Amino acid sequence: MSYIVVTGAAGFIGSNIVKALNERGVKNIIAVDNLTKADKFKNLIDCDIVDYLDKHDFVERIQAGHFDGEIDAILHQGACSDTMETDGRYMMENNYRYSLILLDWCQDQDVQFLYASSAATYGGSNVFKEERQYEGPLNVYGYSKFLFDQIVRQRLAQDPSSQIVGFRYFNVYGPRETHKGRMASVAFHNYNQFKAEGKVKLFEGSHGYENGGQQRDFVFVGDVAKVNLFFLDHPEKSGIFNLGSGRAQSFNDVAVAAVNGCRKAKGDAPLTLAELRAQGLLEYIAFPEALKGKYQAFTQGDLTRLREAGYEAPMATVEEGVSQYIEWLHKHV
Repeated sequence: MSYIVVTGAAGFIGSNIVKALNERGVKNIIAVDNLTKADKFKNLIDCDIVDYLDKHDFVERIQAGHFDGEIDAILHQGACSDTMETDGRYMMENNYRYSLILLDWCQDQDVQFLYASSAATYGGSNVFKEERQYEGPLNVYGYSKFLFDQIVRQRLAQDPSSQIVGFRYFNVYGPRETHKGRMASVAFHNYNQFKAEGKVKLFEGSHGYENGGQQRDFVFVGDVAKVNLFFLDHPEKSGIFNLGSGRAQSFNDVAVAAVNGCRKAKGDAPLTLAELRAQGLLEYIAFPEALKGKYQAFTQGDLTRLREAGYEAPMATVEEGVSQYIEWLHKHV
């Protein structure tokens, strides 16, 4: 029997990929993760897998040859994704070195290797194309992803026989992120705050980029899983690709969709941004000092390469994705 390995399988994106594989009838999945944060196990309760391995155990086993000839693909989502993490040594070991061990093994074994990169590789750039001149990470998390992407580029230039695909995830939101705490999506925090306080507080500057505010590329996790499976189905396609919605939207858009999702669940009519503000359901607070200079004010993935690779499905807007997500939260949380 041959297996598909998903690392970070109990995490946010990993568990969505496991579920998406299950939905197409694939169950021969080895889930790899580090369950130091034990709560993450809940993400896998409704999923079917054949085995679970701790990350360190998995690395030891592949290096000892235990899985030689038995794995078809590794979908590598395991990483520390806390952009505020300041332990650079931990970050490089966990994100860069771990990824490199898996890449080497996959190339040696002729196994498909699909991995999570990040839009954090672009840092303060305002051009989001998968090209070296636009990259300049602002934190050690972004650097760990950036450095690995450089290695992948070198390998791709050598024309490898096996597939290597990196996905630069933008602001991903959606089901199965409850365990992420402060690093969970804005939509998740908006939902919880509205439930607890009856209103949503946003940082000043949430209005949109044209007003000197912030706009981000928010991408629904369902789309992220679909793109991963598309490349899994096309082992002949390799490269580093942006994986966002391809559009920048404001934090206001997210808050409006979240609040209206909560209102819909109670049978209330949707309100416009102006109405939400007038009724005190949306208010603004000062931008935190700790985030200044370490934070991308604007992101918008250029999806040209992804489209050229043949992925044609539309990406959910914030309005579509967040309302779906809020429905899911009402049922599951």
